[in-house]
Amino acid sequence: MAPFPELSGDKVVLRPFGPQDITNAYVGWLGDPEVTRFSNQRFRTHTLDTCREYLASFEGTPNRFVSIHDRASGKAIGTMTAYANPHHGTCDVGIMIGNRDYWSGGYGQEAWNLLLDWLLSPDGGAIRKVTAGTLSCNGGMVKLMERSGMAREGVRVAQEIVEGAPQDMVLYGRFA
Repeated sequence: MAPFPELSGDKVVLRPFGPQDITNAYVGWLGDPEVTRFSNQRFRTHTLDTCREYLASFEGTPNRFVSIHDRASGKAIGTMTAYANPHHGTCDVGIMIGNRDYWSGGYGQEAWNLLLDWLLSPDGGAIRKVTAGTLSCNGGMVKLMERSGMAREGVRVAQEIVEGAPQDMVLYGRFA
């Protein structure tokens, strides 16, 4: 996959996540039960050191860790991941808008669209298919994927437990 450039939209700027992005605020997002409500991150304890280890895990791989910033203020508001499989031309993506002040304002949608469009372009390494998944109870994420042109490809019935109840994992994909 190509090196990740800075990508700008009307609301957000995406750039590679680096050591400077590992802050107490970032660790706080990972420890916020509302932010991680539908994520398996809720089962882990996060520290500055564990976050540095996670960032290091991207070195020497085709995977990308992306920092999302509010274009107007420059403030970090979230992250994205892109796990690429160059052998198959696929990439599985995820997003976390950690700063709750930016929820429901279109920031996540714009960030998602920017990343998908780049991945599926010749400049992004000509990924032929982008995939993602979420729990069916995560309505915001389901809408985000559908609004980006992703198609529902499958369901893993009762795959995970959220707040004591089994939830389906819904899987989406979009071809170049």
